[in-house]
Amino acid sequence: MEVLALVLAGGEGTRLRPLTDERAKPAVPFGGRYRIIDFVLSNLVNSGIQKVKVLTQYKSDSLLKHLLRTWSRYAGFGGFVEPVPPQMNVSRDWYVGSVDAVFQNLNVIDDEQPDLVAVFGADHVYKMDVRQMVKFHTDMGASVTVAARPVPVHEARRFGCISVDAEGRITGFVEKPDVPPEMPNRPGFALASMGNYLFNTDVLVREALADADRLDSRHDFGRDLLPRLFEREPMYVYDFMQNAVPGEEDRARGYWVDIGTIETYHQASMDLVSVSPVLNLYNHRWPIRTTYQHLPPAKFVFNLEGPGRRGYATDSLVSEGCVISGGHLEMCILSQNVRLNSFAHVSQCILFEGVSVGRRCRIRRAIIDKGVHIPEGCTIGYDLEEDRKQWFVSDEGIVVVPKGGILSRGRPGTQDLPSAGG
Repeated sequence: MEVLALVLAGGEGTRLRPLTDERAKPAVPFGGRYRIIDFVLSNLVNSGIQKVKVLTQYKSDSLLKHLLRTWSRYAGFGGFVEPVPPQMNVSRDWYVGSVDAVFQNLNVIDDEQPDLVAVFGADHVYKMDVRQMVKFHTDMGASVTVAARPVPVHEARRFGCISVDAEGRITGFVEKPDVPPEMPNRPGFALASMGNYLFNTDVLVREALADADRLDSRHDFGRDLLPRLFEREPMYVYDFMQNAVPGEEDRARGYWVDIGTIETYHQASMDLVSVSPVLNLYNHRWPIRTTYQHLPPAKFVFNLEGPGRRGYATDSLVSEGCVISGGHLEMCILSQNVRLNSFAHVSQCILFEGVSVGRRCRIRRAIIDKGVHIPEGCTIGYDLEEDRKQWFVSDEGIVVVPKGGILSRGRPGTQDLPSAGG
């Protein structure tokens, strides 16, 4: 069964600003050394799907660099993981929706002639053995299969919500409803689409062509194509809660995070530094693949040479190339080449690549973007009203210091460090 994957990576990610002011949402760093898109691509490649096209659009420079530097090496013989910027083959316009992105790249499908097309999103953090979804699709004789999971009704308004019959065949599909339909056998929960679809190739091509001709369409899978299709084609739900990833514990089944806001991004990151996180980055049977830089190991220096001068970290992820020089990290995630100087205390923070924290800084519940230099004695996260005068502060009190927010990388007072992209 030949499967071609189309990964939709062209969204603007407006709710994740300012992290997406200069990069595409799938290119946002996560977990220290990964990008968000690495999770869906790892799932596909680990599942043996070796032909993957990534459809890009907005602010795609850092995403393109990451894909070209990282993912060309992971496809097997005869396979590929390739970015596809808008080609303007059939339209002079940018993509106006997820279906339109597929429509404008039907030539890619025609070139490969797959049996099935997997249309997956690029901005979710999860693990999934896609082979099991493919088997379900073929066993059920489906034309379309939608991966879904139960979510509390109050959260379901953010997703496409699905109704099914006793066989799991879809009988209703509504995108982001004000009143989500509850699951009959699970009150208080709704069945939410994950934005991952399997199509028989002929059905996808036919429906994308038809959608392009509809003047009333918003050209979106959840709002237009799927709600029109379930009455005409056998369309089934694949229960993501049944997906068993090799090497994972049972408690990890169903773990899936939509990185949609600063709050969800920060919370998902903090989950990683718990003692035993559900998302296991250390499962060698299902690796999350990413860029490998030629950098030295993280280094911790100074031990009680002065009052409070000890370089150490607790409940933290510290990437290669970092130097913790007499400072203290608590519940933090550091990307590559971060410098933390003496007497600094940083807690519940995410520091992107090349960040430098000066002596005696105090920072908590903050996200510091790439290359920012924080001068000696600076305090962030302790006075939110003062922080709002300079930077972005979320409703939940997470401070985001964007690129150039204090002193950007490469200006006087910082060290010019190697970079892995935006």
